[in-house]
Amino acid sequence: MKNKFIPFTKPIELSDADMLRRSAEYYTFMKSRRTIRDFSDKEVPQDIINNCLLTASTAPSGANQQPWHFVVVRDASIKSKIRKAAEEEEQNFYAGRAGNTWLEALEPLGTDASKPFLEIAPVLIAIFEQKYSVNKQGDKKKNYYAKESVGIATGILIAALHHAGLVTLTHTPSPMNFLTKILKRPDGERPFLLLVVGHPAMGVEVPDIKKKDLNNISSQF
Repeated sequence: MKNKFIPFTKPIELSDADMLRRSAEYYTFMKSRRTIRDFSDKEVPQDIINNCLLTASTAPSGANQQPWHFVVVRDASIKSKIRKAAEEEEQNFYAGRAGNTWLEALEPLGTDASKPFLEIAPVLIAIFEQKYSVNKQGDKKKNYYAKESVGIATGILIAALHHAGLVTLTHTPSPMNFLTKILKRPDGERPFLLLVVGHPAMGVEVPDIKKKDLNNISSQF
């Protein structure tokens, strides 16, 4: 059955000069985004998180299947379980699983197996990729381009949280199967990323790093 199509209305009409200005302003704003590892315990209203999740849900997805699920964690006992499980995986990672080359790449960032931010930050958002969905009859339906779709939604979520004035940390302990168990997610979902969200701690510092310039990230024909 063919879907109904509706007219598209462009949300805003701008001159080339206005588009150039807005694109430059947005770049400057997004360039101020930094990954933070030291968080304040200051609370974040749920309505702010909800708006950012709704923004993430505007992402394009394969066949419009929207194969993502976001679990917002505030409960201290659950955050404690997540930290314990994540640190167990991270200890194995830093003890040899990563290999010397990977550890050398991480050394300038000052990371280690201790992850106190998983308990200190007021909000954790566990992002799950839905490999397939299940209807009321129990039939499975494959989701197409699920990983790519969830990746796009995650990027939009990070940008939305930054726009709201919050800071984030993308945390990817490997493996992350413990999130499925702790958060009681179904078999068809796979942990994609754990996003730590909140306000920065007082006096927090970040590594002095640089981003690649335009010539190194793009080409034109």
